[in-house]
Amino acid sequence: MLLVYTHKITPRLNYVFKQIFTRILGLEVRFTTKIEEFLMEEGMKFSYTKQALGNELFVKNNDLLFNQGIDYLDINIVQWEEAPCFFQTNFSSEVPCDIFAASFYLISRYEEYLPHVKDTYERFPASESLAFQNNFLDLPVIDIWAYKFREILLKKFEGEKEALKNEKRKFNYISTIDIDSAYQFKHKGFTRSIGGILKDLYELNMHNLWLRFLVVFNLRRDPFDMFKMLLSLQKKYKIKTIFFFLLGDYSTFDKNISANNTNYKLLIKNIADYAEVGIHPSYFSMRYDLKIKKEKNILESIVNFPVVKSRHHYLRIDLPETYQNLVDLEIKEEYSMGYAMHYGFRASTCTPFYFYDLDFEIQTPLKVFPFAVMDTTLKDYLNFTPKKSFNTIMHLAKEVRKVDGSLITIFHNESVSGSGRWRGWGRLYESLLIELSKVI
Repeated sequence: MLLVYTHKITPRLNYVFKQIFTRILGLEVRFTTKIEEFLMEEGMKFSYTKQALGNELFVKNNDLLFNQGIDYLDINIVQWEEAPCFFQTNFSSEVPCDIFAASFYLISRYEEYLPHVKDTYERFPASESLAFQNNFLDLPVIDIWAYKFREILLKKFEGEKEALKNEKRKFNYISTIDIDSAYQFKHKGFTRSIGGILKDLYELNMHNLWLRFLVVFNLRRDPFDMFKMLLSLQKKYKIKTIFFFLLGDYSTFDKNISANNTNYKLLIKNIADYAEVGIHPSYFSMRYDLKIKKEKNILESIVNFPVVKSRHHYLRIDLPETYQNLVDLEIKEEYSMGYAMHYGFRASTCTPFYFYDLDFEIQTPLKVFPFAVMDTTLKDYLNFTPKKSFNTIMHLAKEVRKVDGSLITIFHNESVSGSGRWRGWGRLYESLLIELSKVI
């Protein structure tokens, strides 16, 4: 148990201290505003206020955790050994920065509430973030700070070493698969199939035309039909895999087969028997809870159990509105926290956290699972080869392993197929599972 003295206990302070000490370090924390109680405590303790009470372990606080609302903040990046940090303290503080206020700024996505330039798809782009602009997007700095502070506690309170060591967590890996288009040719309906044939003819794509013919007449497996293989790999390497299904109406950005298609329903039902599944809310659902509700209900009617996981199509989330809608719809786990155009840690952590609603200053029941990298980011936005992509993912895995965190990746059944423009990516995916299964 860790005791923290502070002059005021606020929802922000309670939220971020529980995240760092309980969820990352596995250490229970309690607070006191009474100096006498703090001085009498013989176990692990430190003060978090403006001035030290004496010669105790002390961290000088920034005002962020004691304020309300959103305001522009003066942020200057400095180095704490190998890790960047901000909200500088002074010589009397045990650490050079208020890592608790800095963690809250990053994990609450405070900067996304401030005015910013959105990208083409109305998303908060990585280029607008503090982490990208200061070259620490590929570091889970919140977890790094937490582990560094853990070392300070170990040195200061030698009698508590066993308690701290026993609570150390383990690295884990979660593979997530987005089903934007379950099949390349099958079950598309007459109109879409004819349209595809005409397009192939217009573009003189005879290979695609011939392949389409073989698939439609059941002479060859559809290239995107990788589901048996994905389930087999999950079982073989004991890797937790979550499938997110797109069930929105057909549009320019939502091109999966119809949610009413019997074969698609059977596919979803079959996968749900062997793996975890979630909803992949359609492109235009970002600000419309009724769309998400409709698609969630469809998935629940297929799998016959409550759907509690989601990841938005195109990663289109708009804070806080999108997450507020998910809370209202009783979604418990959200997997959209990451960037489409860059790999790395959008919330600067590799530990799941609860969404803190800055509008209402409360911690919500929505648990956010931040992902580190997506296949289309590496291939389409960064033009990486499969080899370079593999090395990039392993670099991220190395950083996550240093803090025993959770690495989450996004692949699509299309990329895992290794067909067409994704040549070589099927081998990349299995190679990734082989390597990561060795260290779980």
